[in-house]
Parts: sequence; C-alpha cells; structure tokens
Amino acid sequence: MAVKNRYSDEELQEFKELILKKLEKAQKDYEMYKNSITHSDGNDTMDTSPTFKVLEEGAATLSKEEAGKLAQRQLKFIQHLQAALVRIENKTYGICRETGRLISKERLRAVPHATLCIDAKNSQK
Repeated sequence: MAVKNRYSDEELQEFKELILKKLEKAQKDYEMYKNSITHSDGNDTMDTSPTFKVLEEGAATLSKEEAGKLAQRQLKFIQHLQAALVRIENKTYGICRETGRLISKERLRAVPHATLCIDAKNSQK
C-alpha cells in the first residue's frame, strides 16, 4: 500500500468544519475578554465611581491585566486557526513541517492548528 502524503478532500472538509467551530468559539471568547477590559459590555459605574480602597483598585488592575493576557493568547489562537484554514485550502493541511509526513488525525482533532507531528514536537524539547 502506498504511503499517503496528504489528506483527502473529504478528510480536509471534516477538519475545516472542526476548525470553523473552534474559530467561532475562540472569537466569542476573545470579544468577552476584550469587553471585560474595556467594560463595554455593561452600563455600570465601574470606571466613574470614586473608590477609596486601594486593594480593590489593585485587584481590578490585576484582573484587567489577566484579561489582557487571555485576550492576547486568544488572538494568537485565532490566528493559528485561520492559518490552518489557509493550509486546508492549499491542501497542505496536516503535513508535518519538519518531517513531511502526515500528522495523525488524533493529534489534529486535539490540536487542529498543529504543524508538527508528535515525533517532531517531542524532539524540540
């Protein structure tokens, strides 16, 4: 039996649907994080009410910093998913960039934006 060097169009379509679902959720999460930083999702007095408790201000600042980090991480994830969609369109999706072999379906289902097979990923450590 010949070794497969790329996934079939049907398999690519399956991965595309998986990625689109993850992308939709990731974009919603990103908007949620962004809104929690800017408070644009509420109509409260959070930014205008005077507060005299330094600890509360510190906690609010820390919370904004954490939300900012989460938003940045989510944006990076979105970019990786979008790049995976481009690879699907180019029919290069699922090919390890180190070895040139197919990345296992199990790995791609768990990490749909993966560009390295398990062996290549483990050798990086």
